[in-house]
Formats: sequence, C-alpha cells, structure tokens
Amino acid sequence: MALPLSAIGHAKKLFRPCLEYATNQKLTRRDRFLAEIDSVTPWGKLHQAVEPIYRKVEGTGRPPIGLARMLRMYVAQQCFGLSDEDIEDAIYDSQSIRAFPGIDLVGESAPYATTLLKFRHLLEVNG
Repeated sequence: MALPLSAIGHAKKLFRPCLEYATNQKLTRRDRFLAEIDSVTPWGKLHQAVEPIYRKVEGTGRPPIGLARMLRMYVAQQCFGLSDEDIEDAIYDSQSIRAFPGIDLVGESAPYATTLLKFRHLLEVNG
C-alpha cells in the first residue's frame, strides 16, 4: 500500500533536521559543552554507584530505560538547569541534547518527564 503524498511530505520534514545536523560541519556551543561534560564525567563510577539501586525488569509493563541513558539525561538536566518536563522537551527540540544520551527519535521516543522525576528521586533518596 502506497503512502499518501501528505505522509511522505511529513516524513521528509521529520528527517530533514537529522540530515541537516549530520551534515553540518559547525559545532554549536552546546555541542562543545556536552562534549566537555562527556569527557570529564566518570561514567563508569557513576554507573557502578547507581546500578545496585536501579530497578530491574520485573513483571509486565514497559521495560526500564537503560541506566547509562538515564544518567546522561540527568547530567544534561542538571547542567542546563532544566525541570523534568523541560529536559523531555529539550530532547525533542535539540539535536545536541538528544545525541548526548543517544536517543534516536526515528525509532523511539524521549522518556516521559515522570520517568525522569522517579529517577531523580531515586538518586536523591539513595544519596
């Protein structure tokens, strides 16, 4: 079954920003900042510290988001001073913030603000 022309046009609009970003030679200040954060953050130590308290796959329902991704989203959220809702929106709005935790909107969606809230509370409670 062929897609209607309106759907094809919509798909082109969705993919154009990704292609434009991939072929863009200029790094933004946000790209450089996140690269610096990535290089100085002890990801392995953070992962080891949080992994014992991060929930495992249990029962029915959606599987948890990977710990590495959640840590990166939390770090980006703290670096930019964003609320849970704002970091969710920033993932949709900003290619550099989306790339930092490795989210590809073609095949997945951004974690919900409530997921980020629960992760942040988990970190706060377990200090």
